[in-house]
Amino acid sequence: MSLRLESKVIIVTGGTSGMGAAFAKRAASEGATVLVGARDKERGNATVAAIRGEGGNALFVPTDVTVEEEVAHLVDVAVTEFGGLHGAFNNAGGGNSQGAIRDIDASFWSSVIDLNLTSVFYSLKYEIPAIVASGGGSIVNNASVVGVVGDAGAAAYAAAKHGVVGLTRSAALDAAREGVRVNALVTGLVNTPLWRGVTESNPDIARMIVDKQPTGRAADESEIAGFATFLLSDESPFINGAALAIDGALTAGY
Repeated sequence: MSLRLESKVIIVTGGTSGMGAAFAKRAASEGATVLVGARDKERGNATVAAIRGEGGNALFVPTDVTVEEEVAHLVDVAVTEFGGLHGAFNNAGGGNSQGAIRDIDASFWSSVIDLNLTSVFYSLKYEIPAIVASGGGSIVNNASVVGVVGDAGAAAYAAAKHGVVGLTRSAALDAAREGVRVNALVTGLVNTPLWRGVTESNPDIARMIVDKQPTGRAADESEIAGFATFLLSDESPFINGAALAIDGALTAGY
């Protein structure tokens, strides 16, 4: 394994399972000190224990990304405990369908926007100055294929993820001259615990979804983690302000 992130301090939000946990483990294996920010203390400590068990360096910081002060604290811990911040994978998020727009409750709309978009704004607000002060670095925001296409029945989630793409591009322009790159992942179907739950509880629906994938499969979490690691490394210095599809050609058909 290479050490592309050696000596870098990296934050990952939503780092207790799925793509976030996979990235945290991959980043640590490539030399990074990883701060795992999430709400679930038990799973957060388990992720950190797994990293340390493999010889990596990690710390769990309880963080609700919808609370600005907690995001600020997460970044502050990186700076005060480890001397700076060099990158972040803003991965926290999630969404449920509530049907057509006319059926969406305002409280549901706000909760989805807060978790998937406002949280990324908070993260960028505090991460960018810390990374600038540390000499520059890279940020990756996890969007979704519904950040570039629509999805019937999931308007709030699609609006939030479209917002993440726009926010990413604007942040990249804001910070480009200060040595901070900001990119977004347009992720498709990924074999996360959430997806595995769908395959177990609704195998017919899961099979129908997989059949619609050009590659006929879901991505492995490690595939997302590997690409995010590349974007956070010094091997991608001219990739900035991009919404990068990692979706098995799904959006190529739109």
